[in-house]
Amino acid sequence: MSQSVSIVTQTCVRPERADDFARWQGETSSLIQGFPGFIEQRLLPPAPPLQVDWVILQRFASLPDAQRWLASAERQKRIEGAAPMLIGRDDVHIVQDAAGGIKPAPVSAVISTRVLPGKEAEYRVWERKIAAAQSKARGLQGYRFEPPVPGVQEDFVAILRFDTEANLKAWLDSPERKKLVDEAAPLTEEFHARIASSGFEQWFRDVSPAGGPLPVWKMDMLVLLMLYPVVFLWGVWVGMPFFSDLSFAVSLFIGNIVSVGLTGFLVPWVAKRFGWWLQPAASRNAVAVHLLGASIILALYAAMVFVFWRFF
Repeated sequence: MSQSVSIVTQTCVRPERADDFARWQGETSSLIQGFPGFIEQRLLPPAPPLQVDWVILQRFASLPDAQRWLASAERQKRIEGAAPMLIGRDDVHIVQDAAGGIKPAPVSAVISTRVLPGKEAEYRVWERKIAAAQSKARGLQGYRFEPPVPGVQEDFVAILRFDTEANLKAWLDSPERKKLVDEAAPLTEEFHARIASSGFEQWFRDVSPAGGPLPVWKMDMLVLLMLYPVVFLWGVWVGMPFFSDLSFAVSLFIGNIVSVGLTGFLVPWVAKRFGWWLQPAASRNAVAVHLLGASIILALYAAMVFVFWRFF
């Protein structure tokens, strides 16, 4: 089974043309829908001060599908139409979606490096050295290193994910990293980094080989499975006995705080128990698994309603 890939494009748009670029990107999204292997696209506007670029994520079922889009006459025509809106060059990279699990985090740095011919082996040794150093950086959530893709991408690409912008900036500006980057200068022809403040979660998360985002309807069913008993039992055991003298608006607000807090722990817990249903193994009958999991949850709904109706 071929591995899905994502095209990550980072570009700087003239401030006065931001609305035009957003409309242009919407038209491009409609066009790309019809291309073989296209899965989804996401547009991330700038989030100053750290992320100053627009980031476009385009996901395809396989590398050949992504290559066809990159080389298509339709894409070239779209790019020519956008040129007056842009400043400088675009960064366009292809990364393998299942190359390694990186958990969701708020901020990412995409670092591309053009290595001098014949220096690739030395550069890989240096890359292992900086990877070891940054593994100790505060707030690092994950790291991915992508070698060039022959005929598609000439650069080595590194993606760093941190828990906060402050921690990412601290590492990027640290004397230790600067010293390591200086060591790599004789090996590289070109080097630069761009920041994305969010949006890579569903593209690089640690999932089963089937990949892809979790079905929304399944997540909603699990949220309801945990939310309903929390809201009901809070109302019966706490809300009515202790907060009945408060106004409805106040008691409801307190109940919502408790419900959200508890479901924040309960939903991840139940999601692990239903992992086999959220993302069935490729070797299993997916339809049967979908129906079995949904039936179990519907039965649990019915059981809770019956118990709460008869005994409370």
